Amino acid sequence: MTGPKIVVLGAGPTGLGAGYRLAELGHRNFHVYEREPYLGGLAASFTDSAGFTWDIGGHVMFSHYDYYDRVFETLVGDEHQLNMRESWVRLLDTWVPYPFQNNIRYLPPEARLECLRGLIEAQQAGGHLAARNFEEFVERVFGDGICTHFMKPYNFKVWAHPLSMLNKAWIGERVAVVDVDRALANIVLEKDDFGWGPNNRFKYPLRGGTGDFYRRFAKPLAGHLTLGKCVERVDPMRKRVRFDDGEIVGYDALISTLPLDKLCGEIIGPGMPAALREAASRLRHSGGVMVGVGVRQPCPSTRSWMYFPESDCPFYRVTYLSNYSPYMTPGPGHYSLLCETSYSEFKPVETRTAIDSTIRGLVATGLIEERDQDDVVSVWSYGADYSYPIPTVERDRILGEVVPYLEAQGIYPRGRFGLWKYEVSNTDHSLMQGVELVDRLLLGKPEVTVGTIYPSELAGRERAARPIVAGSGDPGPHRIRRSGRAASSG
Repeated sequence: MTGPKIVVLGAGPTGLGAGYRLAELGHRNFHVYEREPYLGGLAASFTDSAGFTWDIGGHVMFSHYDYYDRVFETLVGDEHQLNMRESWVRLLDTWVPYPFQNNIRYLPPEARLECLRGLIEAQQAGGHLAARNFEEFVERVFGDGICTHFMKPYNFKVWAHPLSMLNKAWIGERVAVVDVDRALANIVLEKDDFGWGPNNRFKYPLRGGTGDFYRRFAKPLAGHLTLGKCVERVDPMRKRVRFDDGEIVGYDALISTLPLDKLCGEIIGPGMPAALREAASRLRHSGGVMVGVGVRQPCPSTRSWMYFPESDCPFYRVTYLSNYSPYMTPGPGHYSLLCETSYSEFKPVETRTAIDSTIRGLVATGLIEERDQDDVVSVWSYGADYSYPIPTVERDRILGEVVPYLEAQGIYPRGRFGLWKYEVSNTDHSLMQGVELVDRLLLGKPEVTVGTIYPSELAGRERAARPIVAGSGDPGPHRIRRSGRAASSG
């Protein structure tokens, strides 16, 4: 084996992207290890005994990258569907097209006036650029009405953390920002305004759920992939990884997609300076409970997914998975609903009763009728201890301390929880984090994705910007020498 030994921990999108790029470049001295017996991480899919296929959350495939598109085309080809997004918000016994703030004309008159009046007052007052956190930002951009009816209750249901704890850096492609002129035009002209966002069209594998894409990485990574292998300890000084079966593997560079707080705390442990371990422990995340409900009836809707800000149900989002592909159910005359509920110490959820509370919520929101429960032929559930990396106000400062130290030791944390940057943790972002890191290590190319910020509309959207400190260490090109020592060229 020639070239530096590169070990990749985790076979989710980031680890698979790194492995794929290594193989593509002809680098043979690498190996990818995954603790689960399957590929995909949080983007995996499962088919239950009744024949319904379920994803771990509402994943769709849209891309910011030509490279990602080429990999998808190579591995999946034409075995996919191209779907148009049809998303709605349910509140006040009304369905409002997504984004909610662009379509308040669908609300009852009193609520419509409340939202419009609050929007005008907030934007006349201004001050959103000086907002210190996400809560202040939405208050200063949207005003009391939109915040009360949607922004605050919905985002708390998603993040399971007080909105004052969140920063505002993540909002660019996640929160549509509407100005007064646009809101007025939509109301007066009775105009639907639902094309916003990069995922208004999305791809989806024809069979096997979103996880089908990631299962297909097994072939190009043959001989360089081990499943069912759990990391027990990383020794940065000796550059070794010990697994729970006792095997010890050396490395020149370690790409880790493990949750950063766990990597610094449990996995590296005393090998990490105490102050940095403590800093990493302050990174926050939510957990998630996914409940899938399969119904033996024709699908009653063409919707893709729906948002639920109100308290009459535990979930924040429900997806008609059966609308993504006709092969997600046992056959015609069936449909499936995937329901997502978040939890944290600020928003506890009784996971043992999650299925019952989900069914009650589906009835309360009108997605199924009481009598439809007799036609429920499958119920599936999945618990994810790590569901959302919370973009807290102090997150970037923590990353700016912890990540450069790890990289100086030859350890490169990347991915949804490896780098903890929610704003660049869609599956395309995550895969490209692995690809770009390999290009940095072997070819000396600078990474782009880890430092990308998508500005909000009010701040301008001419281009994606990069901060001076991306929270990913030195953004300049790096190369691994054959001796295995990392050298910076900038």
